[in-house]
Amino acid sequence: MAIAKAERLMNLALCLLGTRRPLSKRELRDSIEAYVEAFGPGGRAAGSDDSFNRMFERDKDDLRELGLVIETVENLDGDVGYLARRDSNRLPPITIDAEEAAALGLAAKVWQQARLAGAASGALQKLRAAGLPEDVDPYEAHGALEPRIPAHDASFEPLMLACRDRRPVVFDYRKATAARPEQRHVEPWALECWRGHWYLAGWDRDRGAERVFRLSRITGKVRARAGKYTADVPDVVTVRETVASWAGETADRTALIRLRTGAGYPLRAKAGSVRELGDGWDELEIPYGHGLDAWLVEFGPDVVVLEPAELRADVVDRLRAVAKG
Repeated sequence: MAIAKAERLMNLALCLLGTRRPLSKRELRDSIEAYVEAFGPGGRAAGSDDSFNRMFERDKDDLRELGLVIETVENLDGDVGYLARRDSNRLPPITIDAEEAAALGLAAKVWQQARLAGAASGALQKLRAAGLPEDVDPYEAHGALEPRIPAHDASFEPLMLACRDRRPVVFDYRKATAARPEQRHVEPWALECWRGHWYLAGWDRDRGAERVFRLSRITGKVRARAGKYTADVPDVVTVRETVASWAGETADRTALIRLRTGAGYPLRAKAGSVRELGDGWDELEIPYGHGLDAWLVEFGPDVVVLEPAELRADVVDRLRAVAKG
């Protein structure tokens, strides 16, 4: 079965690359032997049109996933045809030195435990075929530590695809201070990983402003919606700065907390000063920015906020919401 599909895809790719004019679905069905065998000459078999359309769409998506640029062209009569122009599917020579190959291999290793593992491995195989140095193994170990970015949230893959395809989405989101989730209509921009958690930056249509959502707080399924974006998508740097700010990476003040001895090492790493209080507690001065209250809640009873009062109140509100929910 795998060989038959590979042969069918190869024949479809050759037809699309070899034509000088767009070919309709019917012409492709009658030209490729695998389609003729499956659906009969001219597609006269009962119910063959729907079956062929489904197979053709899957084949077309598979070829695009492999990197073939397939154009959809509509003529004056409204008929739709397909072709793959050679100039659009021709790449310049790829030259990669050993250091660049090592960097690509390290990047691919990051995704080996995520849903992108197959795509990362496939990309390296394509580079190997396109001229990656034969004496370089991109998967060769480069140290005792191997990077990993966890992507276990069910919403990660549909949001990643929505960001790539620029498709608005709808999902239910539960804020840390809310007992129940709320529906959000979002134009997704980018996904970023901070402190082991994934965040989505995008345009919240209901609030008319940019927002950042933590994927672990998305409940239920992420549903894609048709239509175009209504807001301009900022450049990558702006998105990353937005995520960093909402995730608590940007601080403009300091906070004073009590931390149980032997706990909260990430907080200790960011502390400007640490003072032993005795009785199993230390006093820390840490940077205070947007999102610090959500981070402190994660340490539970090991952290007590001393000041400022507004941060203490935010942490208490979040803990009460958790207790209720």
